[in-house]
Amino acid sequence: MNTKKLFLLIVAVMFFLPFVDAQDWANLNRFREDNQKLPPVQAEENRVVFMGNSITQGWIELVPDFFSNRPYINRGISGQTTPQMLLRFRQDVIQLQPKVVVILAGTNDIAGNTGPSTLEMIEDNIHSMTELAQCHGIQVVLCSVLPAYDFPWRRGLDPAPKIVELNKRIKQYAISHGVVYCDYFTAMVDERNGLPKELSEDGVHPNKAGYAIMAPIVETAISEALSKRKSN
Repeated sequence: MNTKKLFLLIVAVMFFLPFVDAQDWANLNRFREDNQKLPPVQAEENRVVFMGNSITQGWIELVPDFFSNRPYINRGISGQTTPQMLLRFRQDVIQLQPKVVVILAGTNDIAGNTGPSTLEMIEDNIHSMTELAQCHGIQVVLCSVLPAYDFPWRRGLDPAPKIVELNKRIKQYAISHGVVYCDYFTAMVDERNGLPKELSEDGVHPNKAGYAIMAPIVETAISEALSKRKSN
């Protein structure tokens, strides 16, 4: 290959590489191979998929035994917003054939991680994920967004009242659509509607003490969802 052709090839690669990366906006590659390696779900297996952002991802990183000793699959990706989760919902949830999906989402939308987002936009995406799951016989656990007084990566957005309102809407939707509501917020909130220091170093992401509070709450919610499945 002559010098001119080599130069043109390098320029072409440099030009198109950002567009290749942009095609995986939802980060579908993150769990594609892991999903393929999963054994087929067994009839008696109460498989549960946790769909979420860094709070879900951090759970398996800080407290791996919570997942390794149970038929739980963690599909949290740090920084993700609800439209990204919705795009990968089929691959990272439905195709894994769980009996239950636990959805914890919304904080990063309020933070504007992928652009401005209204509460209605967040609701729409959560509703769509719920409807997709229900269409495939998967019971849904909708989690309250954890309290946050401020976002350390984007300060001054006053997220606390928005989170309170979003949680009210998620709870109302859960009640009216036969979905289990998992209320982390009430058990973890402080007087500022934030996450107390003993449960989080940065006011957003739980530490081990925070996850210790969350664990029995979500286990109860999962048990309720499995009971709903049996009764249907």
